[in-house]
Amino acid sequence: MRSRSLAAVIAGVLLGSGPVATAHAQPAAAGEAGKTLVVLGDSFTTNGSWVAALAARANGDSELSCDHLPTSWPTRLAQQSGLEQTGDYVDASCEGGSLNTAPGFSVVHETQKAAAAKAFGPRTTVVAIQLGMNDAWGEYARARAGTNPQTVAGVDLLQCVLEPTGCGPEAVAQGRVNDPEEVTGSAYAARIASVIDYLRYYAPNARIVLVGYPEIHTPGTESVCIGMLGVTLTQSRAAAYTRYLDHLDAAQRDAARSLGVEFFDARAETAGHGTCSADPWVNGIADPRTEATGIPFHPTARADDAVARGLRPLLDH
Repeated sequence: MRSRSLAAVIAGVLLGSGPVATAHAQPAAAGEAGKTLVVLGDSFTTNGSWVAALAARANGDSELSCDHLPTSWPTRLAQQSGLEQTGDYVDASCEGGSLNTAPGFSVVHETQKAAAAKAFGPRTTVVAIQLGMNDAWGEYARARAGTNPQTVAGVDLLQCVLEPTGCGPEAVAQGRVNDPEEVTGSAYAARIASVIDYLRYYAPNARIVLVGYPEIHTPGTESVCIGMLGVTLTQSRAAAYTRYLDHLDAAQRDAARSLGVEFFDARAETAGHGTCSADPWVNGIADPRTEATGIPFHPTARADDAVARGLRPLLDH
């Protein structure tokens, strides 16, 4: 199968034609206490099965999924903290979720979903937000708007690895990869600030946490790998994408500081288990070392468990 064709298949799983919300989240009714844990996020948060998603597409379901794998870190966190048994949490994450980029659900829309589920109130202890991977910035956003607005940024990593030309620095000017220099803490904060204000008002006692992404490549390097059918493929010309991921991590940290919220370092929890490691905690394509039905470049159950365990102490205050 040609690399672009394979990438297109995976894209069909992740993309669909889900709506982009523009409506503002509605506040919870007066007197509602809220849920202990609330999660907003994207496919790194839902961590569904691409095989199941393909089956759904074949049955005519073109919407992006908000189903959550039993091993996803929010589900694991709810299990570890006893919240799953009581139903005292809301996971409003959806595939393709973003800060404000089409076609997936935006952070405003996910907040609206959570509010409709009576998630926010004085009892709310933690609101965890894992978003940004699917957002478009700079020339990449302009190129997408003119050519293929129905994609999400994450699928381009698969194309970067599988195509012989890779994605060196020239890929930024070509509009194939986000410009790392455009992904800054101030830019990230601007896209989520209104939701942070909303959460502070309607969940006044909650710890608001921006959750980073797990280690995909060794920070600061230019190579990315993918396991395919037991063979590791290495793309050494992936500088544009690895720099983008490094800048996204830094932007989340800086945004958390400027907004006065917390940052959770998922890279630290999964360090040494990137795609080029001997023990990857990131899915490949039918890679026997990871999970055959897991979405490529998304976390395995071991990575999700590590993130859940790292977040668990936040629920104890």
